[in-house]
Amino acid sequence: MVSVAQLVRAPGCGPGGRGFEPHHSPHYSDKMPMIKRNQIINIALGLFLVGIVVFGSLNTAPALDSGAVEDNYSAEILQVVGSTDTSQTLEIRILDGPFADETRVFENDEVYSAYKRVFEVGDHVIVVLDSDRDISYVSDYKRTSQLLVLFALFILVALLVTGWQGFGALIGMGLSFVIIFKLILPLILEGHSPVLVTILGASLIIPITFYSSHGFSRKTFIAAFSTLLTLVVAGLLAAFFADYAHLSGLASEEVNFLKLGTASNLDFQGLILSGILISILGILDDITISQASIVQQLKLTKKNIKFPELFSRAMIVGKDHIASLVNTLILVYTGASLPLLLLFLDFGTDFQSVVNLEFMAEEIVRTLIGSIALILAVPITTLIAAFVSTKGVPAEKQGHFH
Repeated sequence: MVSVAQLVRAPGCGPGGRGFEPHHSPHYSDKMPMIKRNQIINIALGLFLVGIVVFGSLNTAPALDSGAVEDNYSAEILQVVGSTDTSQTLEIRILDGPFADETRVFENDEVYSAYKRVFEVGDHVIVVLDSDRDISYVSDYKRTSQLLVLFALFILVALLVTGWQGFGALIGMGLSFVIIFKLILPLILEGHSPVLVTILGASLIIPITFYSSHGFSRKTFIAAFSTLLTLVVAGLLAAFFADYAHLSGLASEEVNFLKLGTASNLDFQGLILSGILISILGILDDITISQASIVQQLKLTKKNIKFPELFSRAMIVGKDHIASLVNTLILVYTGASLPLLLLFLDFGTDFQSVVNLEFMAEEIVRTLIGSIALILAVPITTLIAAFVSTKGVPAEKQGHFH
């Protein structure tokens, strides 16, 4: 197996232009933990990129003018003063903000709520105080601690299983969120094209996440380039079918809230396309890096393999990958829409009526475009990787990054 330390060799980087060579000792093994110079470089670069993105994009998204001033505060329930079948009278102590340590009495009316919440003494909740309309109410349970525990468990499992490579992946994930919330969303709210902004953001997310997760190598470059190329193709398909299927982008409740606010000038059809591109970005990472790695390993196993054989052998594995991933994607979208599908089934709605509803058509377009992108990513990545492996560089230099 080719080590990451070998993959980061570059001409002119070491003495005599020979690149940095890994240290070979009698006890050297590719299976040993590779906490070497290249990993330190990857981690340092990741932290450097974090600093650039965070400090270079301190601007926040423009706030929507909802016409009312509502502030959310953490609070703890001290006492249940009284309760009926549809409401509770709660004595609550506010824990943060300008009203910290104040005690107030809230009337929690659940008569119009589909899910009746019964709060108990000691529960931590989020309360809303509307200073303009003199309204206060309990918004929901405070779940920050539970979510942080789950997130910490996720990080622990990732690091235990994948080691330093998982650390790089976590850096990439964090940077992805920074780019989305500090670049993509603010630019969309300012009225810029959601598709162009998303492609711009993806052009930053792709190299950052790929190189922080997989290191600097020819394989990673091929996977990143193939992902961006597939994303452009998917964007063109999504733009065509969103217009062809007469999707306005206004079918969901949250979009209508945006339209009622100051974000009414947004390109709502473009938001559909932007959502499609972001949703398939992560899964493309998996399939492109896998195919590039398969091609690389096949070439290393058989040095004199020709392009047609290398491409066809890699595609055999790729086809299995396609079958499993497409099925996974369909099941993911089905699981997310399960309550809605049960609602249609319960009301006896016929299939034609269901699929012609705009919000359902949006999900179908999203699922099919995502599936097409996954399918296309396999031959695109395999074609580029096989060409580079057999035509681009001599066989004895395979596995080295130039």
